[in-house]
Amino acid sequence: MDSATANKQLIDQLPRIAHRPDQLETLLDAASFRERLLHEIAQAKHRIYLVALYLQDDEAGRSILDALYEAKQKNPVLDIKVLVDWHRAQRGLIGADKSDGNAALYRHYAENYTHKIDVLGVPVRNREVFGVLHLKGFVIDDNVIYSGASLNDVYLAQHDRYRYDRYHVIKNKALADCMASFIGNTLVASDAVNCLAQPNRPETKVLKSAIRDLRARLQSASYSFISQHINEEQVGLTPMVGLGKRKNYLNTQICTLIASAHEELIICTPYFNPPRSVMREIRRALSRGVVVTIIIGDKTANDFYIPPSEPFKTISGLPYLYEINLRNFARKNEAAIAKRQLRINLWKHDDNSFHLKGIWVDRSYMLLTGNNLNPRAWKLDLENAILVHDRHRLLEEQMQNEINTILAHTQLIGSYKQIEKLEHYPPQVRKLLKRIRRVRADHLLNQIL
Repeated sequence: MDSATANKQLIDQLPRIAHRPDQLETLLDAASFRERLLHEIAQAKHRIYLVALYLQDDEAGRSILDALYEAKQKNPVLDIKVLVDWHRAQRGLIGADKSDGNAALYRHYAENYTHKIDVLGVPVRNREVFGVLHLKGFVIDDNVIYSGASLNDVYLAQHDRYRYDRYHVIKNKALADCMASFIGNTLVASDAVNCLAQPNRPETKVLKSAIRDLRARLQSASYSFISQHINEEQVGLTPMVGLGKRKNYLNTQICTLIASAHEELIICTPYFNPPRSVMREIRRALSRGVVVTIIIGDKTANDFYIPPSEPFKTISGLPYLYEINLRNFARKNEAAIAKRQLRINLWKHDDNSFHLKGIWVDRSYMLLTGNNLNPRAWKLDLENAILVHDRHRLLEEQMQNEINTILAHTQLIGSYKQIEKLEHYPPQVRKLLKRIRRVRADHLLNQIL
């Protein structure tokens, strides 16, 4: 038995929830995602659990809060919880003046409504730089709306620009129940998790012990559900969660999934900075003849990109760091690119940005995740995913439609020489990157970005 077959058997042995393929819907653009989310909130009868990195104080963020509060006032027993990262909610945007962040918005809403909503801050570590809540999934009654998107103007295409992500609506009570139970029993129940809408919030330093306990629990936590038999007319769903670099269940299964590929592997990531274990499995896939497609945003479609015509900020050097990683990878695999075994597709559409994550293997498995497949996701942040098992290819047409839509605004790279190199970067970017290399800080940056 070859190694790919052995790894496929491991994937097939994962516990699964049975699911009808007609109850999984792929939305293809951010505006549809916004409209569907607002529709489901308005129709909710029992519960709404929204989990995202942040819900921002802008037009789109306020529209979500408006919808939630309107639903709560109409139905006061409706169980509504919004969970966001504790640290991210209490600061302004990077580079902006010091402020109370989005927490001020949550407090304002709470002060103006009779029936209040819990907007809870989850601290994964004592400081944001060392780990954040990167869990995804909106549970509304028996629906799970899964996307890597957070909640603000650009993610929800509120105006002229959008940040492109993936969006799936899964109607499955067992999946919704297990994800809601994890939110309630593991996150909401923790003493480290506190309401951001209250006027007097505890300081992070007071929560140190509770945060340590929460992180310890999260490192061994999992979704609890009863594995079900999957018949020929069903697909299987495996929800997974992971935190930390040791014994991380999600990381292990992602590597096993990549290692199971026999014919075709497609990977989307917004930031090309794969962990060593992922890069190793990609190299092995190429060596055994798998056709590998990597879809990544052009550096100008990175959410940190700032045009050279605008004032330079240190943070704007990040897209160039990712591009250097991509160019080095392409150069090492130039032979595979030449024979079209390795396809690198750069996404760019006007001045919009790219935030897609996901993996497809042999048209039989699809990973929905917010995991950026980078060292930060691998070691620091709380991540989750839903693996779709489609042995009989019942979702093949829908999967291919999504892939074709993603590829529509991409350019296929024919050689590493098409990717811009350091010498052609703006002077301030060159100066910054050379300084980073001189002090050997590039390795450290790669671990936390």
